[in-house]
Amino acid sequence: MGLSQTPWKQFFDMNLAAVLCLLACLTTVTCDRVYVHPFNLFSFNKSSCEELGSLVQEGKKTFVPISIESQTTPAYEDDLNDKDKLEDPNLSVWGRKKLSYLKDFVYVLGMRFYSKLREGRRGQNMLLSPTSLYGSLVSFYLGASNQTAADLQGLLGFVPPSGDPDCTSRVDGHKVLSSLRTIESLIKSRDEELLFSKTLCLFSAPGIPLSQAFVQDLLPSADALYVRAVDFTNPSEAAKKISAFVEAKSKGQTKCLLTDIDPSADLLFAVDVCLAVNVKQASRLKEPQEFWVDSNMKVLVPMLSVMGTFKHRTDASGSYSVVEVPISKTALLVLLQPINGSDLEDLESELLLQSSAWLQQLAPREIKLTLPELTIEGSSDLQQLLADMELPALLGKGADLSKISDANLTVGKVINKAFFKLTSDGPDQPGDPAAQKEDVVFLEVTLNKPFLLAVFEEKSRAMLFLGRVTNPQHGV
Repeated sequence: MGLSQTPWKQFFDMNLAAVLCLLACLTTVTCDRVYVHPFNLFSFNKSSCEELGSLVQEGKKTFVPISIESQTTPAYEDDLNDKDKLEDPNLSVWGRKKLSYLKDFVYVLGMRFYSKLREGRRGQNMLLSPTSLYGSLVSFYLGASNQTAADLQGLLGFVPPSGDPDCTSRVDGHKVLSSLRTIESLIKSRDEELLFSKTLCLFSAPGIPLSQAFVQDLLPSADALYVRAVDFTNPSEAAKKISAFVEAKSKGQTKCLLTDIDPSADLLFAVDVCLAVNVKQASRLKEPQEFWVDSNMKVLVPMLSVMGTFKHRTDASGSYSVVEVPISKTALLVLLQPINGSDLEDLESELLLQSSAWLQQLAPREIKLTLPELTIEGSSDLQQLLADMELPALLGKGADLSKISDANLTVGKVINKAFFKLTSDGPDQPGDPAAQKEDVVFLEVTLNKPFLLAVFEEKSRAMLFLGRVTNPQHGV
């Protein structure tokens, strides 16, 4: 069943326009002097289309997941926790182009999701992972057919350059998922200062057969994949079992994944992505510092201080400032705060689709940065986000997900949980480094009121996390 035309068309037009604007700067001649339409980097070619026919029968092989209560590890379930051995990707010219285009699609959709989330969470801390949310949609695209697949492809931003309805007008979801995983592999890179992990869980109703090919397609997209059967007809009990299961698999990192479940659901999808960073060059201030939640309320919170040459910019109107801080060899933390009496919510409304607000026109400055220690998490249901965008049918009861199961699936919640921690085990309150650089003037930047943060992978400039901090005490 297709989407309702009016809201879909409105969203699609806005999405396409935003993506085209973002890609305009990328269409110049590159080092190999060849321009390739971004769609063609991810689409099926004629030879791969011919191979698809021979894979149809293989896609029909199914299995029934074991119960969530089982203590055995099923043969079909690959635990990828030992795949931290991922080697640093050696990106070709085409590989770099793929990431360059894909990061913009991820950004546009991530910002749209953020704008919907903030409508119901004004004044609260927020955190989401644009790459994780995008990856969840790609996962369902791999399991979709016919109009559902076409609608998901459009939402992901991939518009074929020609209107031919043949196989080559379709995006190869494996290529997209592989590029997303490359971004995550780049940020991991065995850096001692950074711990990145991603867990994917599929929970199906008892007796529901799932496609072996679909589950195999998901294996490369996470560090660990778990597929179990749960009786959803007792929603509160099912929620407890799922939360306990995920908490055990994450070794206590993820608690209370969800509190309610649709008893009519056949499938529940959950992704948990975590990033913990230990900024060794930073020091912890000896005493808690004031953080102004609003003009009338302040709290005392632990703060970090770090000095160095960081990229910085104040916008032309003087309403906000941006600081870019390398927090590991592979990750950039970008902090955006209102200044001169500007309001954070007003800035959010203005900046949500301006990628230039984050990483462009920054210049090196000697900076003394003071910011709160952070432990912040956020959870979002992709189904609810799609409903808020007036796209409830996309993964609704009429969706064609025949590549996931021969059963007429009803997809319940699609949970995306994000966790970010920023701390330091450096020495408390070191001597003033400025004393060693008497001829250097340090710009003092103190984040002691609500601000925005984003974490980017350093090479691709892909946004892995986007958040708002209104009260550091309410992180978890």
